[in-house]
Amino acid sequence: MNSLIFEAEITPGMGADEFCKLAEAVEVAGFDRLGVSDVALWPDTYQLQILAAQVTSQIMIGSMVTNPYTRHPAVHASALATLNDVSNGRAFFGIGIGAGLEEIGIDPKRPLTTIRETIAVVRSLLSGEDTVFEGSIFDLKTSGLVVQSLGLVPVAIGTRSPQVMRLAGELADIALVGARNLTHDSVANYKKWLLQGADRVGRNVSEVMIAPRVTLCVSEDSELAHSSVKRYAAHYLEIVGENGPKLEQAKKNAIFNALSRSSGWYFDHNRFDDPELETLVDTELVREFAIVGSPSEVSEQLKEVLDLGFTQISCNLAAVRRPGGSMAEGLLETINGSATALEKLRNIR
Repeated sequence: MNSLIFEAEITPGMGADEFCKLAEAVEVAGFDRLGVSDVALWPDTYQLQILAAQVTSQIMIGSMVTNPYTRHPAVHASALATLNDVSNGRAFFGIGIGAGLEEIGIDPKRPLTTIRETIAVVRSLLSGEDTVFEGSIFDLKTSGLVVQSLGLVPVAIGTRSPQVMRLAGELADIALVGARNLTHDSVANYKKWLLQGADRVGRNVSEVMIAPRVTLCVSEDSELAHSSVKRYAAHYLEIVGENGPKLEQAKKNAIFNALSRSSGWYFDHNRFDDPELETLVDTELVREFAIVGSPSEVSEQLKEVLDLGFTQISCNLAAVRRPGGSMAEGLLETINGSATALEKLRNIR
């Protein structure tokens, strides 16, 4: 059986020193990849990846995920070449449509073409070849990077849509799929779309690994871990609409009304959650949208995901929300709690 690969994604709502401590903890906990979120107006993903490379020695490091709009492909290539150098070949390139772009006035137009051309230019530049590219979005002619890269890096494409999943089948090494409400049917669809993309270019679909992306919150205090992501679960209940869990409409309306009275980002440690969410969002609903609980509970839930036919899981880390605590402290609790769960899973497999 293929070895298991676990990825941890950190959304860097903290200073550089705290981030570096979290990066170290992710490696110690037994994760194989560290993804750093790239959201407009948040700390810069590539600079944090360089810092992470300097305080770790084995873990793969990359964006989770960046976008093709805020940086030219040549800028991505230069950053990746530097990261690959500093990390001694541990870089990967995670790309998708992106997050937070509307807030800075960017309309993510023609995403399929823009992602496709970005990957083509990045791969050409990292290969060390002269790059002549004439696309519908990007057009450049260059003798390449001034300092040669150590070589190509794995490409991970983040997606929830059939169109981008097919693109991943054509181009990606890893397909990161939005895995909220994972079912046998949704997994079958993801694999179907991936195969369709691979078939379009005559590629063996086994060359692409699928990593479902789940939200993870771990604490010895299982009740606190569940409480920490109730706002998140309510938010995604609204997002998925009719494709989500079947609840009585009156209960849905009550949850959505409480959500409208809440403020701040759902993972912001200083957010305001309407108190009614605590009783309206029960354990069953939370687990529809997150892997959550004590280390032993989380181990069982992650195993259920693996049993759907995966050998990789990408974990978007959620902070345990303790009164008076910080986001970094809450994330560290989740990371440390994950160590026991990951070790148990590897021993089972």
